[in-house]
Amino acid sequence: MSELNNIVLKILGNGKGILAADESTGTMTKRLDSVGVPSTPENRLQFRETLFSSSSMKECIGGVILYDETIKQETSKKNKIPELISKMGSAPGIKVDTGAKVLASSPNEKITEGLDGLRERLKEYYKLGAKFTKWRGVYNISKSYPSKLSIHVNAHALARYSALVQECYMVPIVEPEVLMDGEHSAKECYEKTSEVIKKCFEELILHKVDLRGIILKPNMILAGNTSREKTPNEEIAKLTLECLKNSVPSEVPGIAFLSGGQTEIEATENLNLINKYNNTHFIMSYSYGRALQQSALKFWSKDIKNIEGTQKVFNHRAKMNTLAAQGKWSKDLENK
Repeated sequence: MSELNNIVLKILGNGKGILAADESTGTMTKRLDSVGVPSTPENRLQFRETLFSSSSMKECIGGVILYDETIKQETSKKNKIPELISKMGSAPGIKVDTGAKVLASSPNEKITEGLDGLRERLKEYYKLGAKFTKWRGVYNISKSYPSKLSIHVNAHALARYSALVQECYMVPIVEPEVLMDGEHSAKECYEKTSEVIKKCFEELILHKVDLRGIILKPNMILAGNTSREKTPNEEIAKLTLECLKNSVPSEVPGIAFLSGGQTEIEATENLNLINKYNNTHFIMSYSYGRALQQSALKFWSKDIKNIEGTQKVFNHRAKMNTLAAQGKWSKDLENK
């Protein structure tokens, strides 16, 4: 399994992070609608190809998570998308869950589906060039949630998925996302996230998953988006580190945070502080979607033929996050 560990280190080494470009067609349509661009397969591909062929792919992006539609598409130069990503020195990855559905017996919570037929799909994705995969479990926070049922079934699904992925020689990203929606405090987020992550590792160990060959993709410890509490960034960083130190086994090589509703700058600033205070051996990097793409998407929407300008915006954001993954980001560098 040392081969899987090498893939993790290639993806997250030297401050590199992951571009999460695995938005479903529905989600991507909403993003394009929001900037007034028609959501056609051609436009979706053109935006993504613009990012995948930018110079920061070589310097900052170690892996790209794709969606089923994208991994099978060809670029304007008739290369397969995974080939383009590999040529840029990055690893192609693929989202393999089929989405979060209502959890039976607990209608306010979700269970992620997609285990049926997964072994066969993984073989296909491996042949297409995927080196790693992603599966996301989602958890609500309130006085009653996440329930023991939700914590257990999502951890079980993440573990079964991970075992199947490693069987197919790929690295599983384990993403238990405790959502930012709600009025909860950062302390409540800390408690619930700790419980969720501990249960995930219990199940991963039970399913004999090699922890040296996975990437954990957790949320940062944040107060809810409708909370009255304003948590200082230093507090967010310290709580996040404490949570992970107490919940994640030492064999895990790397942690790549999701941005989870933070603005681009918040996601960068919080990652930077986490790395400033990081006194663990874990690599602490990023796996961002909107927090890497939003400014580039807005710029691109004004003139979808302005590839160079769009790449310049994306390169800046990627560079800022790679600096943050090394604790070297500052507001001065941001505004240069």
